[in-house]
Amino acid sequence: MELTAWSYGLVGVVYTAFALHLLRLGYLSSQHEWLKTVVFAALVCSALWGWFGLAFLATSAPLFWVLSTLLDLLRYGGWFAFLLMLIWLNRSDKSSSGARSMVFTAIALMAFGLLALGFATLGINLWGDGARLVLFSAMATSVFALVLLEQVFRNATEDSRWNIKPLGLGLAVAFAFDLYLFSQAVLFNRVDDDALSIRGAVHVVVVPLLMLSMSRRSDWISKIRLSPKAAFHSATLLLAGIYLLFISSVGYYVRYFGGEWGRALQLGVVVLALIVLLVLAMSGSVRASLRVFLGKHFFRYRYDYREEWLKFTHTLAARNSPQEMGQQVVRGLADMLESPGGGLWTKNKGESAFSQTARWNQAATPEKEDANSPLCQFMATSGWVINLEEYRSYSRRYGTLKLPTWLQDLPQAWLVVPLMVGTELIGFVVLSSARTRVEVNWEVNDLLKTAGQQAASFWAQMQATEALLEVRKFDSFNRMSAFVVHDLKNIVTQLSLMMKNAKRHGSNPEFQQDMLLTVENSLERMRQMMLQLREGATPPGKAFGVNLGTVIGRVAEVAKARGRTLEADVQESIDTRGHEERLERIIGHIVQNAFDATNVSGRVWICLDRSGGQARIVVGDTGQGMSPEFIRDRLFKPFQTTKQAGMGIGAYESFQYVQELGGRIDVTSELDKGTTVTLLLPLFDTQKQSDLHALEST
Repeated sequence: MELTAWSYGLVGVVYTAFALHLLRLGYLSSQHEWLKTVVFAALVCSALWGWFGLAFLATSAPLFWVLSTLLDLLRYGGWFAFLLMLIWLNRSDKSSSGARSMVFTAIALMAFGLLALGFATLGINLWGDGARLVLFSAMATSVFALVLLEQVFRNATEDSRWNIKPLGLGLAVAFAFDLYLFSQAVLFNRVDDDALSIRGAVHVVVVPLLMLSMSRRSDWISKIRLSPKAAFHSATLLLAGIYLLFISSVGYYVRYFGGEWGRALQLGVVVLALIVLLVLAMSGSVRASLRVFLGKHFFRYRYDYREEWLKFTHTLAARNSPQEMGQQVVRGLADMLESPGGGLWTKNKGESAFSQTARWNQAATPEKEDANSPLCQFMATSGWVINLEEYRSYSRRYGTLKLPTWLQDLPQAWLVVPLMVGTELIGFVVLSSARTRVEVNWEVNDLLKTAGQQAASFWAQMQATEALLEVRKFDSFNRMSAFVVHDLKNIVTQLSLMMKNAKRHGSNPEFQQDMLLTVENSLERMRQMMLQLREGATPPGKAFGVNLGTVIGRVAEVAKARGRTLEADVQESIDTRGHEERLERIIGHIVQNAFDATNVSGRVWICLDRSGGQARIVVGDTGQGMSPEFIRDRLFKPFQTTKQAGMGIGAYESFQYVQELGGRIDVTSELDKGTTVTLLLPLFDTQKQSDLHALEST
């Protein structure tokens, strides 16, 4: 009891001195400075609360308890008014329902507190025990005070936060302590005497922090802006407080009617309620629903465009490699609409159809969409965002558009966002259904269209950068080739001179020894050049028939000479049109890659047969394999290789030459299991039959 009395006495002395200090500074002499007046009134009520609390402890007179409780409520009302004025006086839109609702809530809490105090004083048990209603009121005011304080601090500008930080820290400590004290009293129907005894001392801590804030700036905060993000956090805190109030009342009645099991049931209800609160707080769907509700009912526009644009730009820029760009595009668009995932469709090199090149929390699909399909043409000409839900219910809004079956059957598909660069469609994003119900109105459509254009510009810039880097690498390659040609010219000159002299000095033993040294030196220099640059020039002359079985036989012999075994299966003699040396180099390159990726104990095989009117060569191995990302993004691009040594030209050359012949290369691979490369080449026998028929007809 003595500690409690000292605590209340300390409140009375300190707050009285603080109020007199503010009075000496002229806090009541300035007209129309309502912030100063409200602060002074809150300090006076705090001082009187301390003195009347001390008087009650000294005399036990009920009147002093009533006055102390009343002034405790009024000082909270003073802090309510102060915090609300900080928000209200700096808002450009004072007619918004969000600002008015905070004022009405404060008035309602004050009215409920006065009513509860009246019931407790007069002994009226209309809604339960009057003293317990007072505890409920004290807990509710603490919760709302924390909500207002969080709203003020979160919406303050950076320079204003420096002014308000000491005040916010002091009030937060005092309000949080009261919340702990009164919530425990409500939950367990018993006031913690130890916590109550130091309550006054805790509130005295606010005084030096208040004085520090006042010494920094008299207007407290220069600018406050209510943002949807701040409203979301404040609403979350408020709902959590209301939820705790509700659980407190439930816990009280469970304890009251539970008999001897009442306390155990009460603890069970509290634990269960806390678990439910944590689950709801961590639920993405609940958070999404709250954001949509606040944006729809408390703001003129749903989005804070400055924040959305900064976040979207940061998402697009935060990538470690060009391959991650697609996923960042999907994620940035999905986050705008609380969508949990999506996929990106773009064109791969050498293709005229859009295929899924990136995805985020969406199943992979092999389906492709031709660039000339009705869907792509509609998006290219209109630039519209296609709402699949709207299309299913009212397809006439989209004219004669017929969506492809694969898109309509895609699980959770919701919105199709075109990626436009000018008038060109370079891709589109399919977003999954949102976590909560989101109305796709004009604002959402405009935001997605604009964001899609920005994402498309990022994507196009990335592709242009890659193309520029590729050109620069080719430029370096050409410069290297110039040096190689220069060295070859020197070697050819040296060998030509040696051959010219061989006719005259061929029988000279010294000349023969020198000739051998010259040949050996030239051979070594050419080997060094081959290590620097592999020849990629197209052989002169026209393509003609090449027997693939013979080529495969020579490749197998080369492998055998190198100590490796190539399992060859040539079912029949098959000819194709091309350059024999280049085809042998391409097949040999693929086989050599298989050997490089396979241990000596592994298998490498090659098969030759016919398939669908084409010659088919299948090279397989049981080696280390390749990832799907490497095959899709890097395999057939120049200067891309998994080897420690090499320039990555061979696969690119093979791909380009096979396409020139009218063929195709398909690759299937799995990490640590092996790779299968399939070459499809045009048959030569079809053309031979046509030529023979032409000769017979003549």
